[in-house]
Amino acid sequence: MKNGPNISALAALIGDPARANMLTSLMGGQALTATELAQAAGITAATGSGHLSQLLAGGLLAVEKQGRHRYYRLSGADVAIAIEALMDFAQQHPGQHRARPGPKDSEMRKARVRYDHLAGERGVELFTRLATRKMIELQDDAIGMTAHGERDFNAFGIDVDALKTAKRPVCRTCLDWSERRSHLAGSLGAALLCRFFDLHWVRRLEGTRVVRFTPSGEAAFAKLFE
Repeated sequence: MKNGPNISALAALIGDPARANMLTSLMGGQALTATELAQAAGITAATGSGHLSQLLAGGLLAVEKQGRHRYYRLSGADVAIAIEALMDFAQQHPGQHRARPGPKDSEMRKARVRYDHLAGERGVELFTRLATRKMIELQDDAIGMTAHGERDFNAFGIDVDALKTAKRPVCRTCLDWSERRSHLAGSLGAALLCRFFDLHWVRRLEGTRVVRFTPSGEAAFAKLFE
């Protein structure tokens, strides 16, 4: 056996259809109960319990207990990055993705949460604006904040120094499955979405990944970083 990471074990964990559905259902960043995850996977609660045990043992999930309930979430941003990459890969290869969502999913295409950052049309729009304003730029094949970008992000209420000391990448591109262009991920992408929630520019549609902009939020977003 060759030395190195055991990718086959992780691939087997993620590759099971039921477990894959559980993992992708958590890409909205919310914690879900075992019952909710079993429903998302289309399996019984008893079968779901076994799958959850495997995902916990494999380090892909974390669990929190509140009262009588146990809530499951992805164990970290690194797991979300891996799931994102697989979702994007499947979307780009014929025969490896489901049919395009219909009109009922128009709000998902407009604005949605992708684990902890903004995706969809609004996410791509935000990324394009930041790049055009040269607040972010490519640096040796990596993306990062510029000096004046840091100043503007701080002025917007984001603690840039705290982002720099975090373990995860500050900026990362993420291919948007509906727009086929990049939106912003990483700790900066997460901080921006969190700030939008704090300012009440957006609200989460309960039980979904959809993000709705309020009328005042739409107006403020249109003027953001002008």
